[in-house]
Amino acid sequence: MERVSGLLSWTLSRVLWLSGLSERGAARQPRIMEEKALEVYDLIRTIRDPEKPNTLEELEVVTESCVEVQEINEEDYLVIIRFTPTVPHCSLATLIGLCLRVKLQRCLPFKHKLEIYISEGTHSTEEDINKQINDKERVAAAMENPSLREIVEQCVLEPD
Repeated sequence: MERVSGLLSWTLSRVLWLSGLSERGAARQPRIMEEKALEVYDLIRTIRDPEKPNTLEELEVVTESCVEVQEINEEDYLVIIRFTPTVPHCSLATLIGLCLRVKLQRCLPFKHKLEIYISEGTHSTEEDINKQINDKERVAAAMENPSLREIVEQCVLEPD
């Protein structure tokens, strides 16, 4: 009988924990952040490289581990992307960052603040590019350029 009682107690605590109704429900928070990070990754992995017929996922420019989501408050999240250009002198790294930003601004279903960076030590001008792709005015100006906008649209277009 004691064994059944212990098993029942363990089962009940597990159900409460999974539903977030116990003190351990706080442990549910990392799982929610992981789910949101996967949601973000699913959106960016299909972005096409501006030069190649491959996606950013296929080229390993983005991976699941490059996405981090943090809760700012109950309704707002901070999304941090760290992407890795294929070569340290990639001339299209800024354009890739712009594609990431545009796709997420259009498609993320939750309120968010977005920060996009080149993975540390993977590009010769990473600091300058990080400033550019996180500056709202520069991003807006870039998207006003018709040829640049067309390239971005082609890259973020969902595959059939």
